[in-house]
Amino acid sequence: MSDYYAILGVDRDATTEEIKRAYRKLARKHHPDVAGADGAEKFKDIAAAHDVLSNPEKRRQYDAGGLGGMNGGGGDFPFSDIFDFFTAATGGGAGQRGPTPRSRRGQDALLRVTITLEEATFGVTKDIEVDTAVVCQTCHGTCSAPGTGPRTCDVCGGRGSVQRVARSFLGQVMTSQACAACQGFGSVIDHPCAECSGEGRVRSRRTITVNIPAGVDDGTRIKLTGQGETGPGGGPPGDLYVEIREETHPTFTRRGHDLHCTVELPMTAAALGTVLTIDTFDGPQEVDVRAGTQPGEIVTLRHLGVGVLNSGGRRGDLHVHVQVKVPTGLDEGQEDLLRTLAEKRGEEHPQARLTPAGSGMFSRLRDRFAGR
Repeated sequence: MSDYYAILGVDRDATTEEIKRAYRKLARKHHPDVAGADGAEKFKDIAAAHDVLSNPEKRRQYDAGGLGGMNGGGGDFPFSDIFDFFTAATGGGAGQRGPTPRSRRGQDALLRVTITLEEATFGVTKDIEVDTAVVCQTCHGTCSAPGTGPRTCDVCGGRGSVQRVARSFLGQVMTSQACAACQGFGSVIDHPCAECSGEGRVRSRRTITVNIPAGVDDGTRIKLTGQGETGPGGGPPGDLYVEIREETHPTFTRRGHDLHCTVELPMTAAALGTVLTIDTFDGPQEVDVRAGTQPGEIVTLRHLGVGVLNSGGRRGDLHVHVQVKVPTGLDEGQEDLLRTLAEKRGEEHPQARLTPAGSGMFSRLRDRFAGR
């Protein structure tokens, strides 16, 4: 097994940074583009040594003598497994599309915003604070310190990759790998920007105005194009998604675009009929309770519900559920009045009367919700 430490000229306890510096120095000297065909074999050994020693796991295996038949052997078979070998042997690893761009699109971001039921009914405009990556204002996304810039990589000549010749039982195989000197970018930044540490972007808190339309429901996501994370190297930003969370209202319950509430009436008011005034999102509204209203009946106020999303102002309805309260704790005079009423109505000794299935209060509620 080749002595990779000797090939790079470093001690066995050398740090990863020392190994990389030694590799870059030797690679510039022995690269085939510099040394010609005579340097190809030497460059292959240098690249193989760097590939193993710069990887902590491979280096540990190498130090333990475990890479002799895989990545060692004088560089005769520098593939991590048989699949990598056949990929290279069939030309899958030799194609090169050029260096990896430093500037890449940023990630999308997600932010949750809580709104009230009333805000969901009419829509609302909110200012929200977002903590995301933005373009560095010192280097303007170039990643280099002001007055400097990246230089073409001496090792790969700006290609972003280097070629390696490996010997196998099928003969010599040419492979392409990302250049370790420039990490595949094709250029090297000798003086990175101190503000962003060469990233081309920094974290910043900013305020964004979000228009939340009427009719949004819990879990709705609003897409703000280009308001997400700025990409590495000052790349274009991703998108920001604002997810809506709707608060529970103490009075009204939302079902789709309709609102529901319950009013409690004395038995006498339900029997005689009355007009109630209730507070809604549109201000005080009158509810006409007809005489003889039964428990569970619903009075509907049209177009007082939640706005319908993207409908041009159309709204759902407000359904008022009537709950009739039976009086308790009657005094003697009140009991006499009720007995008199029962006598006049012939209800002193009522008999249980079965009604057809589906004709009770719950069926009426079901039919009302179903639009029947």
